[in-house]
Amino acid sequence: MSRTNKPILVFQTDFTYAEGAVSSMYGVVKSVDRELEIFDGTHYIPRFDVWSASYRLYQSLPFWPEGTIYVSVVDPGVGTPRRACVAKTADGHYVVTPDNGALTHLARYVGITEVREIDEAINRNPNTRGTSVFHGRDLFGYCAARFASGIITWEEIGPTYPVDEIVLLPMAEPVVNEGLVTGIVDIIDPNFGNAWTNIPLSVFEEAGISYGDRLHLLVRHGDALVLETDLPLCRTFGEVGKGELLAYTNELMNISFTMNQVSIVEQYGIGFGSDWFVSFKKLKNV
Repeated sequence: MSRTNKPILVFQTDFTYAEGAVSSMYGVVKSVDRELEIFDGTHYIPRFDVWSASYRLYQSLPFWPEGTIYVSVVDPGVGTPRRACVAKTADGHYVVTPDNGALTHLARYVGITEVREIDEAINRNPNTRGTSVFHGRDLFGYCAARFASGIITWEEIGPTYPVDEIVLLPMAEPVVNEGLVTGIVDIIDPNFGNAWTNIPLSVFEEAGISYGDRLHLLVRHGDALVLETDLPLCRTFGEVGKGELLAYTNELMNISFTMNQVSIVEQYGIGFGSDWFVSFKKLKNV
């Protein structure tokens, strides 16, 4: 099999590059098959943050070629009875990951058609059986390399289990009620400090909200009010002055909000996840 016919491997972890974990994972892959291509998704997922791992898979995986194998290792339960799995998505990608909630966004927005539990008897690196704390190298990376190289088939990864047994994190759906649109802060942009919601642009359109409208925004963390303000819905950041608030449509066609060239996350201490609630309502013209 030529290199061009072998699946691409993409890795994301919370390991950073501060020590040798990422390098050793890649070494295992190349020891299995030197022709395999490896790319980085990110190695800066916040430590132990399974929600972020789930979101970053949804954000990037659909843009890789069909057949790509994405290895996602954010594994606070490493070595415990949580399942180690390979999931096949509805658009023809594969995700090698602990089944600990990291498949939540893909299951909800893309779809998962089949999932297999990795058989550690044949798909775990036999040279490192004395340790149980580095499955990124010894199980997930090793199994992904064997699958990508054609050493094992899809069926030989391990036994299937029901898709409805995949561990999913709780997530509130966006809702429109009498012009009020509610959802959650799904993720933040850690570099620029923008807040991304799970509200699609189509939901705004359903609520009668258009570009140029001014909106009333509420952000709550649980029951605590974090931010209440008015802001315009813009197509681009440049429609407001530096430091001014705006809402806009991000690259995944969901509504986001920020400050032009200033981190709204740092300015107001905004976080993300299932308990960070947002609401938008169109202001009446005066």
